[in-house]
Amino acid sequence: MGNGLLWDERYAKDDYIYGTNPNEFLGDSVSHIPPSGRVLCLGEGEGRNSVFLAQQGFDVYAVDISRVGKDKALRLAADRGVTIHYDVMDVNDFDFGVARWDAIVSIFAHTDAKTRRHILNRVSPALKQEGVFILEAYHPNQLQMNYDTGGPKDVTWMIDPDEIHGVFSDVGIVYEFSGERAVYEGSGHTGQAFVTQFIWRKDSKK
Repeated sequence: MGNGLLWDERYAKDDYIYGTNPNEFLGDSVSHIPPSGRVLCLGEGEGRNSVFLAQQGFDVYAVDISRVGKDKALRLAADRGVTIHYDVMDVNDFDFGVARWDAIVSIFAHTDAKTRRHILNRVSPALKQEGVFILEAYHPNQLQMNYDTGGPKDVTWMIDPDEIHGVFSDVGIVYEFSGERAVYEGSGHTGQAFVTQFIWRKDSKK
């Protein structure tokens, strides 16, 4: 998620750099979220995913380090006739709570390794029973195999599936995928990419 001023500068354009449509994987995964649930969106940026979730009837809370991102997200929400809650802060300072969320969503919300561990270790306690964690991020192969569709330029900011398996029990895994897919999201993500996708349900009976 990085430096707030850097992201303020990136978002300080009239257009939405990742578009206004939701992430495709999130759109395909939304049926896993309990109806009318409370959803937390991490590293939400300009609001495309949180606004989409609000349109589906969820009570949506977003957190991001960019004030400009928040302004654009609230403007998009108003244009779409929905309401979202949006906190501007470093995710390290955010109180995830306990049994608070029906879903936690992390879409290309890359951080340094220490912050990533902080986030991943707080997801399960913060989810309600049967709550879900939905993640899509760039895999280390995004850099190592020279894909040029966005993402951090430091491989330690990418997410390897083995790291996720070290935090979440296998029994709760609903879906996982690591591989190549086409990503077309505004001007920021365009072309073939190598991604990690993961859906996990707390206390799943699966």
